Amino acid sequence: MPTIRPIAHDARLSIIDHLDELRTHVLWIVVVYIFAFAFCFSQNDHILNQLNKPLAAAKSVDCSKPRSDANALEQSGCFSEELQKALDVSAPALVSAGRALVGVARTDGVSAAAKAQSVAAAASLQVAARALERAAATAPKATSSKNVRPVTLGVTEPFLTTITVAGYAALLLTMPFLLLRVYIFVLPAFTPSEKRLAVPVMVSAPILFIGGVAFGYFLAMPRAIEFLQNYNDGQYDILVQARDYYRFTMVLLAGFGVLFQIPLAVLAVVRLQVLTPAQLRATRGYALLLFAILAAVVTPTPDPVTMLLAMAPLVLLYEASIQLSRFIVPSGPSRWSLRFRDDDDDGDDESELPLAPPDRDAQTAPPDGLD
Repeated sequence: MPTIRPIAHDARLSIIDHLDELRTHVLWIVVVYIFAFAFCFSQNDHILNQLNKPLAAAKSVDCSKPRSDANALEQSGCFSEELQKALDVSAPALVSAGRALVGVARTDGVSAAAKAQSVAAAASLQVAARALERAAATAPKATSSKNVRPVTLGVTEPFLTTITVAGYAALLLTMPFLLLRVYIFVLPAFTPSEKRLAVPVMVSAPILFIGGVAFGYFLAMPRAIEFLQNYNDGQYDILVQARDYYRFTMVLLAGFGVLFQIPLAVLAVVRLQVLTPAQLRATRGYALLLFAILAAVVTPTPDPVTMLLAMAPLVLLYEASIQLSRFIVPSGPSRWSLRFRDDDDDGDDESELPLAPPDRDAQTAPPDGLD
């Protein structure tokens, strides 16, 4: 694997050198992604269980308080759950009843016919108890209302979905490393003074991404899934397809990870003198509207609580980045205004150049042949 050689700010590289450096970064990212994918695929059962928890919590039903509008799947889940409880208590009860009958058969004064009937009944109860124990052990626990899982509809869907989830999970794990490599690639373009600001940005980008993924998993995703799965569920037998569900969860988590990069974008536009902190504060209303649109896109639910929950950290990060940007505002006039002014001045200089004075000798010289 080729290594990244340190490049100075004043170094002059050809396009081939830049492409070679880019190729090295891409190779490192691909290698890290392959290892991350192998790890995620080997641990796919744990990953799937973690992704299924919000779905199970969203479809959890209190079977002790049956709902009149419960759909057929919820009723079936409650029936399986209550049947499991009945089987668990019936088998010990039958064993106890059989032992009582055996005790009655051994009591003095009981006729031989009664003893025979008691022993036969005890044997029948023992057989029934064993049958109930076997039934309880093989009860379909997956249909319980507390153990909801996505369904697959195709022959190859379980395998392909597992690979897809492992790929998405590996991408989430690799994303901080990818962001770090991108910043390392562009780092030589900064001056030594600018590098003191770029290094904290390089460190904070993966941290912000991980924070966004954690926020999406623990707060936003459970709320969004709960709303979507229970919306008008009395009119539908809701079956969640595994492929669509896992794609939704991974896109949601990755979206929050990207949205949490807002502070870096704000610091970048301030440092490049595109906008000032005062202008950012003045356009706060437009920023709030943009955050509302982004939150609605990332959490595609008509639930206002979920959208506000996704919007709140974006607003807080935006306000914090505005306060932080005051410390990195470069001194002097804006680079952008200087560039545009130079362009205008060049144009003015060309248009305002004085005309060359006429050649007096050429004007006073007589025409050829007229001396």
